[in-house]
Amino acid sequence: MTAHTKTVAAFDVDALRAEFPILSRQVNGKPLVYFDNAASAQKPEAVIEAVANVWRTSYANVHRGLHTMANEATEAFEATRTKTAAFLGAEAASNIVFAKGATDAINLVASSFGQSLKEGDEVILSQMEHHSNIVPWHFLREQKGVVIKWIPVDENGALDMEAYRGLFTERTKFVSIVHMSNVLGTANPAEELTRVAHQHGAAILFDGTQAAVHMPVDVSEIGCDFYVFTGHKLYGPNGAGVLYAAGDWLDRLPPYQGGGEMIAEVSEDGVVYADVPHKFEAGTPAIADVIGLGAAIDWVNALDRTAALEHERSLLDRAEAGLSEIEGIRLFGRTQNKGAIASFLIDGAHPHDLAQLMDKYGVAVRAGHHCAHPLMKRYGVPGTVRASFAPYNTADEVDAFLEALHKAKSFLI
Repeated sequence: MTAHTKTVAAFDVDALRAEFPILSRQVNGKPLVYFDNAASAQKPEAVIEAVANVWRTSYANVHRGLHTMANEATEAFEATRTKTAAFLGAEAASNIVFAKGATDAINLVASSFGQSLKEGDEVILSQMEHHSNIVPWHFLREQKGVVIKWIPVDENGALDMEAYRGLFTERTKFVSIVHMSNVLGTANPAEELTRVAHQHGAAILFDGTQAAVHMPVDVSEIGCDFYVFTGHKLYGPNGAGVLYAAGDWLDRLPPYQGGGEMIAEVSEDGVVYADVPHKFEAGTPAIADVIGLGAAIDWVNALDRTAALEHERSLLDRAEAGLSEIEGIRLFGRTQNKGAIASFLIDGAHPHDLAQLMDKYGVAVRAGHHCAHPLMKRYGVPGTVRASFAPYNTADEVDAFLEALHKAKSFLI
């Protein structure tokens, strides 16, 4: 199983694009312009090969086998855990749990931590959360009478930090907040959010599905209790996500699911759970996908991330400059240092219609509520069009996107 080790000395977008086979295809007779990266990113050859090589050469179930291929698969699987811990700045590999994705990881925390919550206990969320960081907490509201409180979002897309500080009471037990909004691109102040939560004795989780892609993350600096992200947005496979839990949280929390692998011993009278992190990894995991995630982390680490993020920012600036010149445009998310995400509406044009027409010109964007109903309600809109950028995107693609948008607009207005 080979790892991607090439270091990009100076950012070269053409060389980078050559590593992504799918970027050479055409859509509706036009070169593909893929601006739906916030939903799911494309995969470099190094990741594709890492996954394929598991199936070709060394597939076996992990941890329990004694034969050579089982040992090879286990070694590669656990190597990803070590890489992930380093990628996040975690204390140790044992602080990392593999899940099916960020959604699964949040459900794990809500289910396990939620067992200790009582009627009237409070959880703080924000208006910019993805549904995956809302619905699991609603389960606790429905089942246990937990109270959900909401941090407002201002017109520019920033959290109202003064309102956040005022939400805490002696009943506040947990805070769960997106690190970077998938709609607005807003990068929330994780260290300050954590400091306030801990002042009030509350634990805090960050949904890092966008942040882990668009900015360096160091959970030790943030000081958070939990952090989650998903592999498929980080140029890796679907089916592999990550939960980081600080300190002894994994020892303190009850298991999320039961089955094989998460036990040390089972008898007719009881169960002895496995040591962490395996206590939270019931059943056969997504072996090839986790190994592919390790290859994706290798690939990201080999980039000049500063140069790549500066390139993303230049694409966002170019796109927003062009968008701002369109009559009737409304841009969402105007904070400083935001991620490479542009969400917008045009008066008189439904976002779905714009996206479908742009697809005719080979431009892939996302349109709708982006799994963020409370945020759409806050801005009084049914949805937006979202263009999201990756290091493999180009300035020429931004121009093609703007040209396609103008053509789509001309059909609708």
